Amino acid sequence: MDTNKKNSTLGVIIGNRDFFPDKLVAEARTEILELFKNLNITPVLLDETDSKLGGVEIFSEAKKCADLFKKHADEIDGILVVLPNFGDEKGVAETIKLSGLTVPVLVQAYPDDLNKMDVVNRRDAWCGKISVCNNLYQFGIKFTLTTKHVVSPKDATFIQDLKKFTAVCRVVKGLRKVRIGAIGARPGAFNTVRYSEKILQRNGISVTTVDLSEILGNANKLTANDASVKEKLEKIHAYTSVGSTPNDKLVQIAKLDVVLADFMKENYLDATAIQCWTSLQKNYGCNVCTSMSMMSENMLPSACEVDVTGTLSMYAMQLASGSPSALVDWNNNYADDESKCVLFHCGNWAKSFLPDIQISTAPILGTSVGTENTYGALDGRTPAMPLTYGRISTDDCKGIIKAYIGEGELTNDALTTFGNRAVAQINNLQGLMNYVCKNGFEHHVVMNASKTADILKESFENYLGWETYQH
Repeated sequence: MDTNKKNSTLGVIIGNRDFFPDKLVAEARTEILELFKNLNITPVLLDETDSKLGGVEIFSEAKKCADLFKKHADEIDGILVVLPNFGDEKGVAETIKLSGLTVPVLVQAYPDDLNKMDVVNRRDAWCGKISVCNNLYQFGIKFTLTTKHVVSPKDATFIQDLKKFTAVCRVVKGLRKVRIGAIGARPGAFNTVRYSEKILQRNGISVTTVDLSEILGNANKLTANDASVKEKLEKIHAYTSVGSTPNDKLVQIAKLDVVLADFMKENYLDATAIQCWTSLQKNYGCNVCTSMSMMSENMLPSACEVDVTGTLSMYAMQLASGSPSALVDWNNNYADDESKCVLFHCGNWAKSFLPDIQISTAPILGTSVGTENTYGALDGRTPAMPLTYGRISTDDCKGIIKAYIGEGELTNDALTTFGNRAVAQINNLQGLMNYVCKNGFEHHVVMNASKTADILKESFENYLGWETYQH
């Protein structure tokens, strides 16, 4: 399971062209290795003795570099193309093609010094980058560009570009192999969360299903005296205030948490979507929100109402930012402010969003199943913080995966209600809601305390081929 804490490993191709000064290749190699060390990125590149100064120009060098990449294929998250001079356009493209890697590619080219445009110092990488990108396009290789057409590795914008690129690599690699558990049947009243397993599988996303009765049956076999249940109870008390929750309800929550953790471990799952409304309350007597919150906080995102593409969205944002995500409802207007709305759910958000977290009940759900059967829902208000929001969905009629993403702010505006709640401020919120409704997206959206919409857009659209709208 990917915990998002692994350091990035990038293959590095340093382009060269024989009628430009070789010393530029050696200088670039030193600069890139120093930058990688500072950013804790592991490089995979030719040694200075493997080719002329470790650069790639002729076919034999491309093959040698490709063979090196093949040996490290399981480790390499992406490829950085460095052009200290014009570079050999075919050498770069052939290296990537021969390696067989389908990872993201970032193309960087050095700027010329206006006072060093003589034969022994000029780079012409401005022009060379265009040629390299043209060849990548011809070869069908997807790639990412730097903010500036040419830029020094020491430039602050390139350092930011590289950090964003490693995040793109995490998202792409993670989503191509993610395993999601669908626990229980979709609630009958929630057509909105229907999705296509087949479309997801075509994109490398696997769904493992289990009947809720199996989970509840296994939970009921456990007792308060079992060591695993006692251990979970300790973790629950360490995680949150339990408020006025009766001890027998805490034991129920702990038993359910033991079984869910075992199911995830047995099936190597990265995320879950769990049936809650209303089978758990009627047939087991508590909410699963506390367990879902703890999983999400520990980077194993969990969504309610068997919203599989909702938890997929949570996982994607988590990969982009390195921080937990939460599944929320686009729930209410905020008075007459057209740029603000209320985000809400019964109570399963990761505690990163809830500094005043405590276990409570779910009053709305309680009106139909009895409030005493809804202990386990969390109560808490999200304070002001950055906001990236979005949603991945399968459009079964079109046979595609589509998404929308954007950024805004979570605010400290007054909000008197219960459950997990937040106020969001988003530019042209009315236009966004128009897009969501007209394009058949769900009432669930995912929030993350980051500014990562650009990373998600590049990952979804450029590398995964998903139709993506950035608001």
